[in-house]
Amino acid sequence: MTVSTNDLKNGMTLDLPEGLFSVVEFQHVKPGKGGAFVRTKLKNSRTGAVIERTYRADEKLEQAIIDKREMQYLYRDASHYVFMDNTSYDQMNVEETALGDSARYLKEGDSAVLQMYGSEIVGVDLPAAVVLAVTTTEPGVQGDRVSGARKSATLETGLVVQVPLFVNEGDKVKVDTRSGEYITRV
Repeated sequence: MTVSTNDLKNGMTLDLPEGLFSVVEFQHVKPGKGGAFVRTKLKNSRTGAVIERTYRADEKLEQAIIDKREMQYLYRDASHYVFMDNTSYDQMNVEETALGDSARYLKEGDSAVLQMYGSEIVGVDLPAAVVLAVTTTEPGVQGDRVSGARKSATLETGLVVQVPLFVNEGDKVKVDTRSGEYITRV
């Protein structure tokens, strides 16, 4: 399916010769002389690299149709994560590399939206925050009450975050999935 550069929107995915790119930013420019053109910032869906491209106005580009499916994470099997489609109940093995950093926030039973292009997973949409249990951390020492003092804590998925001194092993904490930072104790 082709789309004109005049019809670009933020978040739209394009299938360019270099790979899949999502539109981060675009700007229509009509100079005083010469033809109009469109400046774009494109983010590679696989590597995350951002490139800038300029296209003539009304140039045709190939649009990639991304299928978003809500799936439930069931379990991990060696280097694969097993997900179940919430509508068809089909199970799918997903490579750890396809999930990227998102795997650090998934625990068994959690739901995630997998972005698929054909049979390939190109992205994962997680909730803004997840609740995870603290498995290991050092105890906060009584005299260490400096304002804003932090310590490292390893969570049940293997993610390591900086938490306040009052957080202990076994506590549940809310973590921001966009930045990987501690939000609050639950």
